[in-house]
Amino acid sequence: MAVKWSGGHSSPILCLNANQEGLVASGAEGGDLMAWGEDGTPLGHTRFQGAEDVTSVLFSPSCPTKLYASHGENISLLDIRSLKGSLDHFHVNEEEINCLSLNETENLLASADDSGAIKILDLENKKVSRSLRRHSNICSSVAFRPQRPQSLVSCGLDMQVMLWNLQKARPLWITNLQEDEMEEMESPQSPGQLLNPALAHSVSVASCGNIFSCGAEDGKVRIFRVMGVKCEQELGFKGHTLGVSQVCFLPESYLLLTGGNDGKIMLWDVGSEVEKKQKSPTKHTHRKKTKRATYTKQGGNTNASVTDEKHGKILPKLSIEHGEKVNWLLSTKIKGYQNILVADQTSCISLYPLHEF
Repeated sequence: MAVKWSGGHSSPILCLNANQEGLVASGAEGGDLMAWGEDGTPLGHTRFQGAEDVTSVLFSPSCPTKLYASHGENISLLDIRSLKGSLDHFHVNEEEINCLSLNETENLLASADDSGAIKILDLENKKVSRSLRRHSNICSSVAFRPQRPQSLVSCGLDMQVMLWNLQKARPLWITNLQEDEMEEMESPQSPGQLLNPALAHSVSVASCGNIFSCGAEDGKVRIFRVMGVKCEQELGFKGHTLGVSQVCFLPESYLLLTGGNDGKIMLWDVGSEVEKKQKSPTKHTHRKKTKRATYTKQGGNTNASVTDEKHGKILPKLSIEHGEKVNWLLSTKIKGYQNILVADQTSCISLYPLHEF
């Protein structure tokens, strides 16, 4: 069962982030921002004027007290020790921001918004250095690539995933997930696919910087490899029965957390599949789970596991019946142990310890 952190918000929590010291920040509907201690104790609270939803929160890795928060079209820089006043404020986006990403050198902050634009904010000069406009619908997620401070990936509700280099104003590479979706629909083994278009919700880049994941509304998780100025899809598998709302690589690994609108949270090890350079998308057969939140380690039947691997299927290492639509997933160390933090449609944060895995 999950440990619940409560007493901070009164509306659904939309986003989470944690710093290196174990402090957690959460943003919610209605402009609420909270700071939490390692034990789930609320430490601080603020509400932004205008009561715009707080859609993304992001700690500075080099200065763990600095926190960036997007609310509406605005970005505020705060001190986690005292949330009442902003250290700085930026209004560079024209529509509501959905996601923030900070590059490794911490001189650039990317903000993706509902217009499909990605604004690149030069934090040293406090001005926009690039405005990336290629998504034709909401840009739902953006992520700088580790070890490559001028490179980032993005995805949107136009079903497109893009690779950018900030030396150019246009994307280096674009793929439309709808094309992949059409191939799936032509398969006689995949009825009902028409109901779930491949709207792209979330991207996450592994620590190596060359492998990234995308979660989409069709329930599929896709793994891409960056190869110079283009990308190739290494792997595609059906992870959820409804849309994949969140993907999150664990630090220094190819372990991938996914969360879905089906209320499930899964942990996958895509490392061996990536190393084999598997190209063909595969499907995953779901097992029935109980309604309450439980951990299920997959692959208990050795013969079944071998068969699945032989036919190129990938099974989750861990499956959690969370029971609520997942708004945000975060993997972080708290008191020395790796944990999963989950934001959903409730006003509580759920914590699942991963040290048993």
